[in-house]
Amino acid sequence: MHVIDTPEGFTPEALGEIFEAPVTGVRWEKVGSGQIGACYRLRLECADGAGGVPRRLVAKLAAEDEGARAFLWPVYRAEVAFYRDLAATVDVRTPRCHYGAISDDGTSFVLLLDDLHPAVQGDQLAGCAPERAAGAVANLAGLHGPRWCDAALLDLPWLNAVGDDDAAQLGEVFGPAVETFVERFDGRLSGADVRTLRESAAAIAAWVVGRPERFALVHGDYRLDNLLFADDGRVTAVDWQTLGIGHPLRDLAYFLGTSLTPDDRAARERDLVGVYHAELERYGVTGYDLDACFDDYRFAALQGPLITVLGCAYGTPTERGDRMFLAMAARSCAAIRALGTLDLV
Repeated sequence: MHVIDTPEGFTPEALGEIFEAPVTGVRWEKVGSGQIGACYRLRLECADGAGGVPRRLVAKLAAEDEGARAFLWPVYRAEVAFYRDLAATVDVRTPRCHYGAISDDGTSFVLLLDDLHPAVQGDQLAGCAPERAAGAVANLAGLHGPRWCDAALLDLPWLNAVGDDDAAQLGEVFGPAVETFVERFDGRLSGADVRTLRESAAAIAAWVVGRPERFALVHGDYRLDNLLFADDGRVTAVDWQTLGIGHPLRDLAYFLGTSLTPDDRAARERDLVGVYHAELERYGVTGYDLDACFDDYRFAALQGPLITVLGCAYGTPTERGDRMFLAMAARSCAAIRALGTLDLV
């Protein structure tokens, strides 16, 4: 399939060939910061009778920087393969993918997705009300439940579970990343959060391979900035570049731990874990009671500092990004202490 590598490649002729219908005009504008890839909003003009052609699309392409592409090709492959191979096998709400293609070396790709306007992106910095979080939690169960402990996932060559060697390497990387994070935000982190981050770093290698008896597809970065909220309460998840196989409760603990204030989380997390568990049962997950689910939720809370610290380490610094990472770190560290997570590793 043809890979359109630049926005200038979205010509009426190219899109007409993709949709097998006449497209008479295309307008595009760049959206987002483009740290990992480039994102564009397309508006299509079509001839009469081209009813199957969407008038609005979001196009995702590889990063403009060639050096970044060479480093990021595994995440490009994961997102294209998710839409191609897995999206139809789960029930999580995602944008409809009209077209996807990737180069042989993985450094160039294109995805044409539904533009979900007027749905509104969540705000990681502002946080989320528990009532709104319930829809996101139910949607998350739609990712995990249909392929819960499905051994066929382990046969996908591009989707690997973390092994002991990977865990050891993560431990070697995460410890220094925590120290860099602590140094960068000196004076802006509480002493308790610094201790929790360092204790999490010491435990991360054992944690990431812990409790292997339960696994599923894991989004990896299921948080407010990667969710779209519609007026009717429907929640849609985007940005599938961090997809992997792992303990499914990591996504839930990460979402609740970084998206709710500590007070809201403490007051409502049992109810929200209950919403998630009820959805799992609806998808046919058996032999897994609510107490076991909540215990796994407690165990999984290290996903918060893991993704926060690494995201900060490898992302382009911005003023909003710094405030966001600090909020996520403080919220997730508070959750780890309140839930006694480190005692479970």
